[in-house]
Amino acid sequence: MRSFYHYMMRYRGNKGSNDEKKLADWMFKDYDFPKHSTSYDEISRYLEWNIPFSDALRVFDRVWEEYEMNELE
Repeated sequence: MRSFYHYMMRYRGNKGSNDEKKLADWMFKDYDFPKHSTSYDEISRYLEWNIPFSDALRVFDRVWEEYEMNELE
């Protein structure tokens, strides 16, 4: 099972700009991001304290649902 960070890295190569790419790029550049975590609570708390942009938590929740369906089941 991949961590959420590794799951998000698939958005980094996207051409153009969207919120998923913006979040993935920020996660890549943030050395303190919990890169090995598969815990919603841990990542959500981290984002709440270090929010990179106003819609980051909404984007995280949406992508987390995809992550759960594809990686955690």
